[in-house]
Amino acid sequence: MNSDPETKLANNGRVVIAGGSGFLGRALAEAVEKSGGEAVVLTRRPSDWKGLGRAVFWDGIRAEESWATELDGAAALVNLAGRSVDCRRSRRNYDEILRSRVESCEALGEALRLVYRPPAVWVQATSLAIYGDAGDRVCDESAFVPEGFPSDVCVAWEEALGRALRPEMRWAVLRIGFVLGRGGGALPTLARLARLGLGGPIGSGRQWISWIHADDMTRLFLEAIRNPSVHGICNATGLQPVTNAEFMETLRRVLKVPVGMPAPAPLVRMAAPFLDTDPDLALRGRRGLPCRIHGLGFRFRHHELEDALADLLLATRSEAKQPGLVQTFAR
Repeated sequence: MNSDPETKLANNGRVVIAGGSGFLGRALAEAVEKSGGEAVVLTRRPSDWKGLGRAVFWDGIRAEESWATELDGAAALVNLAGRSVDCRRSRRNYDEILRSRVESCEALGEALRLVYRPPAVWVQATSLAIYGDAGDRVCDESAFVPEGFPSDVCVAWEEALGRALRPEMRWAVLRIGFVLGRGGGALPTLARLARLGLGGPIGSGRQWISWIHADDMTRLFLEAIRNPSVHGICNATGLQPVTNAEFMETLRRVLKVPVGMPAPAPLVRMAAPFLDTDPDLALRGRRGLPCRIHGLGFRFRHHELEDALADLLLATRSEAKQPGLVQTFAR
């Protein structure tokens, strides 16, 4: 299995990245361009696109010829579309989270029926949250999926992909864990809190965090695009999940912050509405393992949490002193 992200994409292929304006999409578009391919990002705000590749307008709801033609003859379609789950807990927000995921798959499926040569592979980003609040249970790709939010959203998401696919296409679902990156996700916020002395365990501290370095996440996307053996459902997380208490302790150690005030669960639930967030994002977790992709021979570059945090946080601080330096995951 070839796990080197610098390997050229076959025939300088076009990779269409739907909903690719976030930090994962920007990193993937850059990697595609640097590996010899052409990145086309479908976004609602193409005028704001500052990454590598081309940005094309779509609304994520309906198929239109203006962007559907980008799929014709493409090497791959990667779908990252979906409303952020970092929002206040409400029925309206939950409905929007569900619709944004299902409708984007449906729109892409309709567009595939308009083209003569569909992409060879559809790589669909979903979430490890499909396993619910799993406690200490190890979650590989065959793990139990409970009922209720957010599992039901993830199931509907993956079922929408199944309906949208053309039968001749290879497909890969990447159930993504907690991505550690410089310019997005939760890590920058957690680092700021830790520096303020608020980096103690959250809730019980026993909930599991299945983390993956953003570089490895980008390489996993490229592997799913290039390698025909990557087919079906794969957990997209690192090899060494940790508890919340261990994560926060390691974060403080990397930042050289000696102590961190804990955040008891009642306080987190009380503060969540004022922060427009869902407390369960911090209070629940799952212990995911990437058994399938690891079994195919994918080699992770970042195994130890402390090394991964140092690479992202300490490099960022030193690089910030250099004017004009463009960081890989900069906003």
